[in-house]
Amino acid sequence: MHALKKQGYSIYDLQKDLAYDGMEKDLAEIQAVFDTLPADSYAPELNRYRRYSRAIIFDKDNRLEWLPGIERENGSMAQYFQGRFNPEYVDSYREFPSLPDHILENKLLQKIIMHDYHETFWQKEDLILPVHAGIHFVKLEVTEDGQEGVSSPNLIHQDGEPFTFAHLIKRDNVVGGLNIIATPACAGKLPEDADSSQFHESFEIHQPLESYGVHDEAVSHYVSPIRKGEADRPGVRAVLLIDFQPTVLA
Repeated sequence: MHALKKQGYSIYDLQKDLAYDGMEKDLAEIQAVFDTLPADSYAPELNRYRRYSRAIIFDKDNRLEWLPGIERENGSMAQYFQGRFNPEYVDSYREFPSLPDHILENKLLQKIIMHDYHETFWQKEDLILPVHAGIHFVKLEVTEDGQEGVSSPNLIHQDGEPFTFAHLIKRDNVVGGLNIIATPACAGKLPEDADSSQFHESFEIHQPLESYGVHDEAVSHYVSPIRKGEADRPGVRAVLLIDFQPTVLA
């Protein structure tokens, strides 16, 4: 927690930090879900695929419970609202297919969520009610030369949730995916239009469970589009995103 609180972001290696017997099997189970993610219906042209589910965390009990999805004709869906912080989807809810039931009990997924939660810090009033966690499975996959896979929003930005963590699940045959952590003043700009002296750090994550977290009010952040590498197979960058916000109304 010290780096996240002191500088507004922190970088992790959860392969080391969470090591336990059976981790490789649990990671493979998560990767298999990413392999079959449905296309993001809000941006099919951007080569983005995703699922999303919501959970609540009871601080006193150190306990996580999954919230049910909304049953639609095409299956269980979960609603996500980012409001004014995402200029591509201002003041609108998006619905994404829920995570499959079997992955909710995955030991590694639960360990990652609770690891991230324990990195966060709150006012006493924030913990009167459980903390809300949003769990996003997001994959960028490009199959042709010249295509790009693009994250949303494609700007340096802040998320609107107090804390967000990103965990690499898979990266293969990819060029791009550069992460930038910057001051809040850079939000709303492309990297080339921002003052690079206000960038705290630029880096790429390459190995499964290389991760980072941000304290939203303290920094802005960005990930660049990806392109297919030279190998004759798709370029894939799959990331588990977890955000946290209080359920107490201000």
